[in-house]
Amino acid sequence: MDRIPILKFGDCLLVTIQVDMHDQLAMALQDDLTARLVKERSRGVLIDISALEIVDSFMGRILNNIASMAKILDAVTVVVGMRPAVAITLVELGLELPGVRTALNVERGMDLIRSTVDAETASDVDLD
Repeated sequence: MDRIPILKFGDCLLVTIQVDMHDQLAMALQDDLTARLVKERSRGVLIDISALEIVDSFMGRILNNIASMAKILDAVTVVVGMRPAVAITLVELGLELPGVRTALNVERGMDLIRSTVDAETASDVDLD
């Protein structure tokens, strides 16, 4: 597989990673997702990593880069489905993902995106 599918779901983009990520595939995902954010003017990105058994430091950095780029493009990023072993590995590696929000599953992730977007929209209205 040379690309990860990106699905449009309302005003959000949904990415479900079902294969082991290699560096080129991760970079392609980052580029494709950023392009789709601009094209679709999406307000949220939900990335499901439940099928990933390993998230190394490179993949952690890619997730953080995606979240940072999405934020610049006025979108919220939520990662869902993180296995306990993946969370432990990230902590042991000392990786902090400051721009990445997490939720247990897709439903909670979508709720988090919606509530964050609604809060940001309300604060924008207050500024006007």
